[in-house]
Amino acid sequence: MTNDTLLLTVAAFSVGIVHAILGPDHYVPFVAMAQARQWTTRATLTVTAICGIGHVAGSVILGLVGLALGTMVMHLETVEAVRNDLAAWMLIGFGLAYLSWSLVQAYRNVPHTHLHRHADGTVHIHPHTHHGDHMHLHESPGNHLLSKKIRPVRWIMFVIFILGPCEPLIPLFIYPAATTSDTMEQIIAIASVVTAFAVATVLVMTLSVFAIQSGLRKTTDMTLSRFGHAIGGLTILVCGISVKFGF
Repeated sequence: MTNDTLLLTVAAFSVGIVHAILGPDHYVPFVAMAQARQWTTRATLTVTAICGIGHVAGSVILGLVGLALGTMVMHLETVEAVRNDLAAWMLIGFGLAYLSWSLVQAYRNVPHTHLHRHADGTVHIHPHTHHGDHMHLHESPGNHLLSKKIRPVRWIMFVIFILGPCEPLIPLFIYPAATTSDTMEQIIAIASVVTAFAVATVLVMTLSVFAIQSGLRKTTDMTLSRFGHAIGGLTILVCGISVKFGF
């Protein structure tokens, strides 16, 4: 590895860290879904890592296609901007749909009381809800890590993150091809840049999710459990809006 490649690799790792930290959409959606659907920590981090890898892979594929076609960086960045808009709108749509569904479920699950009178004259009242099994999806220890309860949401989020661009990666990815004619050196430099950026991005995503999720589990008010799904959907909706409109 040449000195230029080493410096480029360090730069890619640093940019990957900043890129993930400054983008709340890299970790907030996972925390929101983990809290709402009561995913285990292991399942949450697995889903986060898979989506993070897909997130980087989408831009790597675009970069490889660009190199093969000899496309200029500015053209690739235009494509990345389109992907960013598409991913943001999908995040907004997912959050809005999930919020709407959860509000309907919360309304149907309003607690009420039942009066019971026994043959001996004893009368008692107990609280009761309907559709409770639709509102709380627990991960039992015996279940597979990515059970059927996780898979639908996991795939939706995976598709969104595949479409989500890694804008800072494109210039770093193209740079080796523009500065050297040695094919092997290009391959080594590109592989190093991609690996460093991917490791940094996934590492920040998983650590952020773990830290936030651990803190929320210690402070979450259980009286809000009926609206847990609604809060999760609203959080994703707000996150998507912030990505789209930049606030």
